[in-house]
Parts: sequence; structure tokens; C-alpha cells
Amino acid sequence: MFSHLWGMRVAAIVAAAASLSACRTFSPDGGMDTVAMVAGTGLNKDVVQVRSAEDAAAVRTRVTRLLHRPLSADVAVQIALLNNLGLQAAYNRLGIAEALAVKASRPPALSFAISEVSTPIELDIERKIMGSLLSLLTMPARTRIAADQFAQAELRAAEETLRVAAETRRAYVRAVATRQIVAALGEAKSSAEASADLAGQLKQTGAVNKLDQARRQVFATEMDAGFVDARQQAVATREKLTRLMGLWHADLDAYLPSALPSLPGSTRSLRAIEQDALNTRVDVQMARLEMEAMAKSYGLTRKTHFLNVLDAAGISKTQKDRGEKRADGGGYELVLEVPLFDFGKANVREAEQRYLEAANRLGQLGVNAASEAREAYSTYRATYAIARKYEGEVLPLHQTISAETELQYNAMQVDAFALLEAARARARAKVASIEAKRNFWLASTGLSVAVLGGGPLASEPDAVIAATSSGTNAE
Repeated sequence: MFSHLWGMRVAAIVAAAASLSACRTFSPDGGMDTVAMVAGTGLNKDVVQVRSAEDAAAVRTRVTRLLHRPLSADVAVQIALLNNLGLQAAYNRLGIAEALAVKASRPPALSFAISEVSTPIELDIERKIMGSLLSLLTMPARTRIAADQFAQAELRAAEETLRVAAETRRAYVRAVATRQIVAALGEAKSSAEASADLAGQLKQTGAVNKLDQARRQVFATEMDAGFVDARQQAVATREKLTRLMGLWHADLDAYLPSALPSLPGSTRSLRAIEQDALNTRVDVQMARLEMEAMAKSYGLTRKTHFLNVLDAAGISKTQKDRGEKRADGGGYELVLEVPLFDFGKANVREAEQRYLEAANRLGQLGVNAASEAREAYSTYRATYAIARKYEGEVLPLHQTISAETELQYNAMQVDAFALLEAARARARAKVASIEAKRNFWLASTGLSVAVLGGGPLASEPDAVIAATSSGTNAE
């Protein structure tokens, strides 16, 4: 009779566990829906998690196809989102987070114990199935907390996607800019070397004195040093772009354009940029979910702080004496940990402080997001104005100065030093104009990061390369 009752109890426990375990299963997309939505809405790009050899082959095929197109910033970002292995590792971490969330939604494991005690008088056999009632009772709350934590993991993967996209776009802008600077300095270097060679020949005839010949020679040397430095920077920026795009031995020189894109006709007008940042930035959403999870954890801790352990066990026992008499019986066991020295106040205080920490972190993050959005927009507008000044005023004026100086030199109204100074200033202006345009496109990327998220904003605008500065100091 008791054996039948015991079997019914065990069946009831298992049925309850099975019904509870059905609350969460693995999602078909592995949590990638959120990542795909952020990438599609914010970046207009596709993402994929490589889970099989077929997925890897499809990615390779698409990357190869994209590399046969002109390599724009958008194409470079799309290749990086498909091919960057570090990003794939972030998607793997998302899968781990989902596995942990599924595990948290499962009922606590049951344990089975059997003991056999034999004496000269009798034989005792005891069977026991044990489980944690506290874990079972708090499972719905823990499941909700785990769901919030998994949602955070989805946003972390989305944030890593945005970070890789932003870093790739910045690397692309720098790679194209340094390539354009190399071309500009190469042209100036060739002109300076030709002038130095001509001065060397004219010096032998007495048409050019030693001072003018030395000035032309030092100018040619400066341009050569600047060219070498710029070429090295071009290699460094190109290799960084190669790494972000997940390529192995590709020579991006064959794919990169020779110049940066033209400036847009006007800047973007973002009236509600602060509110956009607060509503859409991924890190703000993550902090909001963290605070919600901490609030639920705090509430659960307050309700259960007095109970640390509450275990239940069903027991079946068989006794048999040496006279071959046998008796079957059973019962149950409850284990309650009595907190004589700790009534759970420390746990409650810890949960409370963790919740307040998350709330304060969210508040500070909101302040930072609004401020960073304003700063990024100010930088975006300022760099656009500077690039426009160089393109529309500075370069045409230097062209005029060079042409007029050459006319005056041919008319013997100025000496060779004035001609060299005009050439040096024009070379510096060309490089500065390229860098002004580069800084604008970097600021445009920084503005997107400030609104969408994806890591820290860009650092200060890149400085003019040392080679052109050395030319200034040589004056």
C-alpha cells in the first residue's frame, strides 16, 4: 500500500517538474533576432551566426562577391559583420547566455540515495529521493530574472555588432585618407626632386647660387621624409582595416578608392538628438534591463531571506530480520536550515545595494548619453565647416598664391625662396584638406555611435602627420 502511495508521490513530483521545465526552450534563432533588428534598423546591414560548415561556406561566397565590388565604407562594414571572428565569438557568448537562461528555468535536480545496513539481527534498506523545495518555489521568479539577463546578453551582442561596424568605418576612412595623402605627397615629392635636380644643374653654370640650391634640396628631402612616413601610416591603417574585415592575406590596395567621398551638400539636422540617444542607445537599454533584473532579485531576496535551505525527501524503507520477517514502510523528511547566526539581513542589504548601484549607473549613463550626443553633434558640425573652408577657400587661394608666385619668380620679382615657401605651403594645405575631410567622416561615425551605441566615441580628430609639421618647423 505504501509503495503505491510512494510511487504516486514520485510521479507527482516528476509531473510538476516536467510542467515547469516546459516554460522556456531554446529559441530557433539563438537570440540573434535582436542583433539582426539592431543591425538592420541602425546600420542597414545583415548579420549571421556561423553554426555549421554550410554557414561558413555561404559567408565566404558572399565576402568574395562583395570584394569584387568597389570597396565603399558600407561594403567594408558589411564584410566585417559577416567575416569578423571576434564578432562571431560574441555571438557564441550569446548562445552561452541562452543556455544559462534555459537552465535557470528548469526545476532543481532530484537526487536519489540508497543505504543498506546489515547487522547479525536485521537488514535495513532505505531509499530516498530528495529535492530543494525552496528552489522549486522560487523558480518562477528566477526564470523571470534569467529572461532579463538573457535580454541583456542579446543587447550586448548587438552592442558588439555596432562597435565592430563603427571601428570598421573609422578604419576605412583612415585607410582611404592616408592613401590619398600618400598620393598628394608623392606628387609634391616628385616636383620637389625635379626642382632640386634642376637647381643642381644650374648651379654648375652659375645661374643658381649655392643657397638656392640648398633650399631646394632640403625641400625635396622634407617631402621625401613626409612621403615615407605617410606610406607607413597607410600600411598601418590598411592592416587595421584588414583585421576588422576578417581577411587573411588580401591586399586592400587593389580595392580601396583613391580618395575620400565628397562632402555632403548639407549636414544632418537632429533636433531631438539627446532624446534619440536615450531611447535607442544599446548601452542605455542594457542598463535599464540590468536595473529591472536587480529589482526582481531584490524582491526575491526580501521574500526568502530567512530561508537559505529548504529540502524535502520521500523515504521508502525495508526491514528484514534474520527470522525472514520483512516489513516495508516509508515517510518523508524536511530539512530546514535555521539561521541562528545570520537571519539573511546581509543578503538583503547586498541585494538592495546592487539594485541601487544599477539604478545609479543607469542615471549616470543617461546623463552621459545626452552629453555625448550633444558633443558628437557639435564635433560633426564643426568638422564639416572646417572641411568646407579648406575645399572652398583655402585650396583655391593656395593655388592662386602658387601661380602668382611663379609668375613673379619668372619675372625676377621674387627669389627662389618665395617660390619654395609657396610650394611647401600648398603641399601642407593639400594634406590638411584631406585630413579635414577625414575628420568630418570620423565625426559622422562618432555621431552615429552617440545615438545608437557601439563603444566609446572617437578620440580627438587625428593630427596632421608629422611630415608636414616638420616642414613647418623647417621654416
